[in-house]
Amino acid sequence: MQPRNMSMSGVVDLAAVKAAQEAKAKAEQARAEAARQGGGGAISPADLVIDVDEATFERDVLQRSTEVPVVLDFWAEWCQPCKQLSPVLERLAVEYNGRFLLAKIDVDANQMLMQQFGIQGIPAVFAVVAGQALPLFQGAAGESQIRQTLDQLVSVAEQRFGLTGLTVDPDAEPGGGGPVEQAAEVPAGPHETALNAAAEALDAGDLDGAVRAYQNVLSDDPAHPEAKLGLAQAELLRRVQGMDPQRVRKEAAEKPGDAGAQIAAADLDLVGGHVEDAFARLIDTVRRTAGDDRDAVRLRLLELFEVIGADDPRVTAARRALARALF
Repeated sequence: MQPRNMSMSGVVDLAAVKAAQEAKAKAEQARAEAARQGGGGAISPADLVIDVDEATFERDVLQRSTEVPVVLDFWAEWCQPCKQLSPVLERLAVEYNGRFLLAKIDVDANQMLMQQFGIQGIPAVFAVVAGQALPLFQGAAGESQIRQTLDQLVSVAEQRFGLTGLTVDPDAEPGGGGPVEQAAEVPAGPHETALNAAAEALDAGDLDGAVRAYQNVLSDDPAHPEAKLGLAQAELLRRVQGMDPQRVRKEAAEKPGDAGAQIAAADLDLVGGHVEDAFARLIDTVRRTAGDDRDAVRLRLLELFEVIGADDPRVTAARRALARALF
C-alpha cells in the first residue's frame, strides 16, 4: 500500500516502460472481460466520487488505478480551504464523465495514509496512475488551474498508460446496480505486436532488442507517443548500462567544459531521477561550449526532453532556459 513517487511522465528506468505496458494490458483485459460478460461496466455519476480509508485503499485506489486515474483529495472537517476545494473537485469529477475517479480521504481518520504520502498540510491533492502516486497540488487552487492539471493528468494516463477512463451511464443506480450497455470488444492496435516485443525485450534486459522494436513502430508511425517514450528511455538505459558512475562523475567534476563528460553525467543524473540536475548540467554546458560540442550537448538535451515528456513542467522550464543560453 506504500505509494511510490513518480513524475507525471514516469520514472526513468525499466520499471517505467514496464508499468505503462502492464497497465495498458490490464485495462484492455478488463474491457474485454466486461464485454464477454455482456456488460460495459458502466457506473452511475454518483460513483465517480468515493470515500476511501486505509482498509479500502488497495482495492479502491491501487486496483482501480489500472482502469482510470484516481485523484486523491486529502481533507478534514475542520479545514476551511478543504470545504472550498472539495465541492469543486466533486463537480469536476462528474463533469469529466469518468475520465478520472475522485477518492476522498479524511486525514483525521487515516493518519497512516497521510504519513505515507508525506503530507505536511491540507488540502492536498494527489493522483494514482497504474499504481504509481504523484502529487498534483497542495492548498487552495483556482478552478482554471485545477482544470489544467486534470487535463494533463488524463492526457498522460491515456497516452502513456492506455487508461481511457470509466463508462458512465446516467441511468445507472449508484453502486453499479443500474442498466449497462454492452461494450464492444477492443481490437488490438496495429503496433501491439511490436510494442509487446519491446516490453518482453525490456523484461529480459535486451535493450538492443527493445530499441529495434520501438524503431519498427516509429518507422510506420513516427508520432506514436508510446513508442517515442519507450525508444527514448531504452536508448538512455543502453547508454548508461556499461558506465562506471564514480568515474563518470569524477571526470565531469574535473572537466566542466568537456561536452562528452557532461553529457555522460547528465544521462546518469536522469536515470537516477535527478531530472532538473540533468537539464541544468547540459544548459550550463551549452553556455560554456561552441560549435560541434555545443550542438552535441543541445541535441542530447532534446533527447532527454523526449524521455521525460513535452508536457512535463520541468521540460517547459528547461526549454526556456535553453533558449536563453543559445540566444
